[in-house]
Amino acid sequence: MKLDTKQPRKQRRFLHNAPLHLRSKIMAATLSEDLRSKYGIRSMPVRVGDRVRIMRGDFKGKEGKVAELDLRRYRIYVEGVTQKKTDGTEVFYPVHPSNVMIVELNLEDERREKILKRRAG
Repeated sequence: MKLDTKQPRKQRRFLHNAPLHLRSKIMAATLSEDLRSKYGIRSMPVRVGDRVRIMRGDFKGKEGKVAELDLRRYRIYVEGVTQKKTDGTEVFYPVHPSNVMIVELNLEDERREKILKRRAG
């Protein structure tokens, strides 16, 4: 996944044209201090069901579960982080994964536990 270039133009081109199977890895967020010390890992890809805290922007400090991932736009949607449209309906506010911190991992999937063990080793 790593490019051998530092040129911003090529980095942006890679992100724009990245295939979907790499986009989920790009959508990684840092872990909280507790999770870092527990698992020995700095960051993980965000998944639906993870509990995250927003660290930047208008919703800074809000916590909630990840309701949806938009791999095409590199955005996550967090429960409780909404904005009102002009017709009054509430829609999720898109947040970039670099602006959130994972507070609690969704470990319902055994594969994720395997990933944690493998990366911590």
